[in-house]
Amino acid sequence: MIHPAAIVHPGAKIGSGVEIGPYSVIGEHVEIGDGTWIGPHVVLEGHTRIGRENRIFQFSSLGGEPQDKKYSGEPTRLEIGDRNTIREYCTFSTGTAQDSGATRIGNDNWIMAYVHIAHDCQVGSNTVFANGASLAGHAHIGDWAILGGFSGVHQFVRVGAHSFIGAFALLLQDLPPYVTVGGSPAVPHGINSEGLRRRGFSSEAINAIKRAYRMLYRKGLSLAEAREQIIALAAEYAEVQPLADFIGISGRGLVR
Repeated sequence: MIHPAAIVHPGAKIGSGVEIGPYSVIGEHVEIGDGTWIGPHVVLEGHTRIGRENRIFQFSSLGGEPQDKKYSGEPTRLEIGDRNTIREYCTFSTGTAQDSGATRIGNDNWIMAYVHIAHDCQVGSNTVFANGASLAGHAHIGDWAILGGFSGVHQFVRVGAHSFIGAFALLLQDLPPYVTVGGSPAVPHGINSEGLRRRGFSSEAINAIKRAYRMLYRKGLSLAEAREQIIALAAEYAEVQPLADFIGISGRGLVR
């Protein structure tokens, strides 16, 4: 179901059951999976692959060239998974040759209006991006993370799974799993206990994560000391292990 006012390049690959609204433009190297709905006035360009059953609303521009002065026209990619909702005026860039060459977005994400996802970002699944949230280049966002309205994530920063970034927060360093931050620059404010309860974490697991948080933020321990204690706690509560793992791979230092 392609509206006659849409412009679809003959080289584009369009799956079955795809709807494309009026005045949308679909480029030569775009692939759209079965059952995806494209609203009016959407631009899909570049080497962009979109999975099944996505909903992309009007005035979004996906697959454009990265906003990176080093970009020289390489055929980098944007890859979007299945069942994502992408609301109005979103902009997602393709990757760069200086990284993996691809910007990737997983499945079942809820992405509200005016969200910007820059080149080489890696976004997991089941995330929520509120209106105006923005990622600078090379950011990594874990599954189930929530970004509040008009929050910003610095380039190369990692955001752990099940974490929560408050509205208008500016995140300059890595955010561990489960942790809630707010402010500019962002500082920690406990764990995302309500989100964990909604996702089926037991009371015992949540209490263990709270203990790990205190080890990291409240006991005055060095990062190495805190990680050692968290690893010991993870031997009893597996839910704590992602926190220990994250501390081990942090590149920009943790929000503390």
